[in-house]
Amino acid sequence: MNITPEQIKEFLKLNPDFFAGHPELLTEISVPHPYSGQAISLGERQVLALRDKSRNLELKLREFIRFAEENDAIGDKLHRLALDLMRARGLDAVFQALYLNLTDSFAVPHASLRIWTEHAPDMPEFAPVSTDVKVLMTGLTAPRCGADAPDEIRAWFGAQGPHQQSFALAPMREDNLNGLLVLASEDAKRFYPEMGTLYLSWLAQLTAAACSRFI
Repeated sequence: MNITPEQIKEFLKLNPDFFAGHPELLTEISVPHPYSGQAISLGERQVLALRDKSRNLELKLREFIRFAEENDAIGDKLHRLALDLMRARGLDAVFQALYLNLTDSFAVPHASLRIWTEHAPDMPEFAPVSTDVKVLMTGLTAPRCGADAPDEIRAWFGAQGPHQQSFALAPMREDNLNGLLVLASEDAKRFYPEMGTLYLSWLAQLTAAACSRFI
């Protein structure tokens, strides 16, 4: 009766102390080296496997640390933006603080904003928008990132609109206003569909709250 590799594997899983009772097998059994192909003992192969596992865990830890540092940096930038918005004494100052922070702190090359409300000031940010844009904003439960944006929204960026390759569309909602904050970039990978949108949501909420104070 032939024993299959699956049966051997299942036996070892059910008997984890097998090699503890037969330590000589760790040096007697030879297996191929994972990189050179030379024969090595089972014990040596286990050491190599543990080293690889340790190396992979170290790489994952470094990645987690990098993500944490990036999140801390974004949090600091949002904090500074929030302070600037709170210090604003009018809509002009709100928009100036928003655009300046997006450009200088977040390195966003292009940003545009449209707000619709019952009593709209005579400012570019309150220019009329189509029903399609309003419906688009209403359907967004969270910011949307990717390469697609309606031609109307592209037109908000003037002559630069046709050159934009990626967009972040963040809905704005307050009791006395609705709106859409749009970030754009010539880099197709800057705003991609799989990216996280939590900070974009906070950015839109902060902007909406700041604007609502003066409407």
